[in-house]
Amino acid sequence: MQIHVVQAEQTIWSISQGYRVSPDSIVQANQIPDPGRLVTGQALVIPVNGRYYWVQQGDTLSGIAQRTGVDAGRIAQINGLNVDQPLSAGLRLYLPPRDKVEAETNAYIEPTGQTVSESLLADAREAGPHLTYLAPFSYEARRNGTMERLPLEGIPEVASDTGASLMMVVTNLEEGEFSGELGREILQSSAVQDTLLDNIIEETRRVGRYTDVHFDFEYLPGDQREAYNNFLRKAADRLRAEGLLISTALAPKTSAEQTGQWYEAHDYAAHGEIVDFVVLMTYEWGYSGGPPMPVSPIQNVEEVIQYALSEMPASKIMMGQNLYGYDWTLPYEPGGEFAEAISPQRAIEVAKQYNVAIQYDEEAQAPHFDYVDEQGSSHKVWFEDARSIQAKFDLIKRLELRGISYWKLGLPFPQNWLLIENNFNVVKR
Repeated sequence: MQIHVVQAEQTIWSISQGYRVSPDSIVQANQIPDPGRLVTGQALVIPVNGRYYWVQQGDTLSGIAQRTGVDAGRIAQINGLNVDQPLSAGLRLYLPPRDKVEAETNAYIEPTGQTVSESLLADAREAGPHLTYLAPFSYEARRNGTMERLPLEGIPEVASDTGASLMMVVTNLEEGEFSGELGREILQSSAVQDTLLDNIIEETRRVGRYTDVHFDFEYLPGDQREAYNNFLRKAADRLRAEGLLISTALAPKTSAEQTGQWYEAHDYAAHGEIVDFVVLMTYEWGYSGGPPMPVSPIQNVEEVIQYALSEMPASKIMMGQNLYGYDWTLPYEPGGEFAEAISPQRAIEVAKQYNVAIQYDEEAQAPHFDYVDEQGSSHKVWFEDARSIQAKFDLIKRLELRGISYWKLGLPFPQNWLLIENNFNVVKR
């Protein structure tokens, strides 16, 4: 796959000629609803075997090699060049496909109401071939150790058909919010913990396709840190005896001493020792109730991962990644109107609707744009595209992480799944 950024006046046809692929293949890969009109700054995934690079004024083979990660001698050999010869601006060089690495992938899927919608199952079918785990969100633990089940209709069948296994997500959600007091009651009672683990194991046996039990206990009081660690030790013993993995979701910390109720009870070092892997919630710097900014700026993401690497091996770390962006109405006012969650596909359509170009923040590695709606209100949109996702994939490969975990299915982003296929050999369990 090749990522191409649309320039002013370019068309699907002109782009296809540059890469010697059919226009239809570009339309299908990117699921473009209106091929007759592209957005300046829009990132497209081009279905080619390998990549092309157009030489810029002053480029050298050694500089191109450093930029692309392909050895200069290999570039010269493939393209029939002398490694020492000067390059002409505009020359098209062919680069071999990126090296693939083995990785695990997960995507949460959140049914609403009493049934699983056909559109959500369709999203799961599209993603499933590229997933190690499909994670229904969530089984809600109760104060007596019972669990609130969620609708699963069709999800196990989709997982089976696509070769994904299921991840059982257990949370301390109560009345729609994470409850620290619910967490405290569970963690302070051995009897309640035993009942909860009995119910978890019974449910994994009933459903039959769970391979991992994933604890997402958030906003625990700081004084429950060691109690949570001890519960995970007990859970690990019980679950591994059933042939199950155990994992946890961790708040995005940058130090062991980080304060705040979201952080204090999450002990990176202990989780790294106890569980099989963790999911770092490396997103929501830009969130619906906050000021406009990138949802997962790469420098912030890497800072969290680097701290995690100081406490646990890379093979236990799954980077969290959003499959959405936000559309903020300006001016932002604390406590005011929440931003609207928006899919990458919808973001491009909004930019097209209001005839604005998409910009790209190189530091954050995130696309964005501004527009004014029909009512005269100004908006700011930050979202994800092929470039921002490839930057995260490059980070995963550079740091040799276990893989990536997505929150959440339901907002279309077809480029993401194509790029997974281009970068990783996805582990299937």
